[in-house]
Amino acid sequence: MRDVLEYVAREIVDDPDSVEVDEKHDERGVLLTLRVAQEDMGKVIGRGGRTARAIRAVMKAAATRAGFHHCHVEIAD
Repeated sequence: MRDVLEYVAREIVDDPDSVEVDEKHDERGVLLTLRVAQEDMGKVIGRGGRTARAIRAVMKAAATRAGFHHCHVEIAD
């Protein structure tokens, strides 16, 4: 799961080396925390949050395919 989110984020941002993803598992599923450079925050969130919603939709599909019941993507400052 971590690799998928990292790949998607690196393709969106201008500074791919600053992309960091933390992955935590619990009884509900997976929590992924995405950190990018401050300058790239707008690109990851997108206008009106569209890009962030799209990233979350892709990750939900990937989680379902991997057998997880729940996947939450958090974009950290």
